[in-house]
Amino acid sequence: MRPDLRSRSEHGTDLDLLSWRFVRPMTVASTAAIGGGYGVRQWILNLQVPHDYRRTDVDGHVAQIARELELRDEGVGMMTAAAVRDVTHGHEMGVDVWTTVGVKTPIWAASDEEVGEDHVAPGTINIVAFLPVRLSDAGLLNALTTVTEAKSQALWDGGIPATGTASDAVCVVCPTNGELDRFGGPRSVWGSRLARAVHRAILVGLDGRDR
Repeated sequence: MRPDLRSRSEHGTDLDLLSWRFVRPMTVASTAAIGGGYGVRQWILNLQVPHDYRRTDVDGHVAQIARELELRDEGVGMMTAAAVRDVTHGHEMGVDVWTTVGVKTPIWAASDEEVGEDHVAPGTINIVAFLPVRLSDAGLLNALTTVTEAKSQALWDGGIPATGTASDAVCVVCPTNGELDRFGGPRSVWGSRLARAVHRAILVGLDGRDR
């Protein structure tokens, strides 16, 4: 499902956004802070924000933009300082993945450094993945892990010694109906396809990376 790219102006700054408006409700598992978790969703937004973004009403901010776009019911909102018009796509046998890749502040997950979210510098990798089959609850959560593992592998293969950034977000989307598949791990049928699509999309994003 291809995203819609739009431009907007906030306080004199031109910014872009990506939106996915579902034809029918979809099951989404997401790590995004706004509308994340697990459940049925109608849309996803990936918003470009300034590098000095300091708004604390992020839920209200996303809700305002959703209203302006006439997006109704529940959805997911992600934010990034990366240029979302540079979105990259990976496809693998029915799986479609869209990524925006900002790696100005790569980190190792198991670093000794510990800071509050308010002190995290901009630099975000956002991933939206679409599967054509319905996954079980466990399978869909496993798919989130598979996406994250493939992202880290792509960073390493792209010459960035890191597991990600401190503010990465993932959405995995699948139908609410249809035959059920229980597995989303990297050696399952759909999990392996998902991993390859993520890996491909991240590597393309790294070629034009925002540092």
